[in-house]
Amino acid sequence: MFSYRHAFHAGNHADVLKHITLIATLRHLMRKDAGLTLVDTHAGAGLYRLDGDHSRTGGEADDGVLRLMSVLRPGNGAPLTAPEAVEDYLDLIAAFNPDGRLRIYPGSPFVMHHLMRATSRDRLKLFELHPTDGRTLSGNVAQLEAGRQIAVLRQDGFEGLKPLLPPPPSATGSRRALVLIDPSYELKTDYAQVTACIEDSLRRFATGTYLVWYPIIPRPQAHELPKRLRSLANQARKPWLHATLSIGQAPGSPAQPGHAGLRASGMFVINPPHTLKASLQAALPVLLQHLGRGRGQGQTLETGGGG
Repeated sequence: MFSYRHAFHAGNHADVLKHITLIATLRHLMRKDAGLTLVDTHAGAGLYRLDGDHSRTGGEADDGVLRLMSVLRPGNGAPLTAPEAVEDYLDLIAAFNPDGRLRIYPGSPFVMHHLMRATSRDRLKLFELHPTDGRTLSGNVAQLEAGRQIAVLRQDGFEGLKPLLPPPPSATGSRRALVLIDPSYELKTDYAQVTACIEDSLRRFATGTYLVWYPIIPRPQAHELPKRLRSLANQARKPWLHATLSIGQAPGSPAQPGHAGLRASGMFVINPPHTLKASLQAALPVLLQHLGRGRGQGQTLETGGGG
């Protein structure tokens, strides 16, 4: 159960898609002054070294953030123009590497914290069960000295989310929440738990914004997950957005299931901001242009639902 470590995959193409979607969503939600409750059900360690042993073992960041940064933000040339969502992502990554050397990659907890507003009393709840990653996450968060703004909880995020919904009202009385659900899918049961979690969350707080990341791999559960999420959103009469990115198979590499050799992933968003579709429509072709590497590459974007 505890064998998966995101440090081996930090900054890969799946992280690029996930974090561009997360940042673009948060930017829109934070246009309103009312506070937000932010939840990451599977937070990981929070910060990752791209020059460390874990990252270099798989070299997955080479086909993700490292390639994107080298092309769009070359150290010895003028930066290339990119869509706003991509620029925003690269700016955020650069903020964690002020010396210009890309060595630190922020996971979702630190992406969210970077965008949080103290004046609006945003709150961040982080769940992580892995004993090593949980300790590392607690240590990384402690350095922020964020006080009650961030809570790290050593419990199952699927269960821990339930009492957080609906979220407490903000100072203006409104209730707003963004939930990121991104388990490792190391266990086949994760797929069913994601579906059950979304179904329960929509029942508890139908107006929350829910982001689900998933790997696109040759497994029936992975194929069915976006279909089940689409059905749940449609039944609840809520709008949804589904984006996928496949960088294709590297020439000469064997097809491998799971995260080792992962070539594609998806983001399913329920109650997305109305600006997210346009942001990803502009960003996805650019990601594919620079990260695509062989047979099977492609990207999709579809929306639907609503009352």
